[in-house]
Amino acid sequence: MSDTSSIDVLLATLNATDVGSLDAIAEKMQQVQRDLESLGRAELAGAAAGALTALRRGDVAEWKRGRAFLQSKIGHLR
Repeated sequence: MSDTSSIDVLLATLNATDVGSLDAIAEKMQQVQRDLESLGRAELAGAAAGALTALRRGDVAEWKRGRAFLQSKIGHLR
């Protein structure tokens, strides 16, 4: 898979975190984190981990901020 395809998949996965159970949303974010690590984007993988931590502690505002940050930064990778 090309980097552009990977980026498109990452963005689609992040966009899919608007709905679903908390477990399903957390799994999607973990997948984003793993994919970022495999692309060598450790700083963004760390941001994904931070957003996931916020989600798990129920900090919705921080979760949304983290997700928006990732969407923005990953979008610029294209």
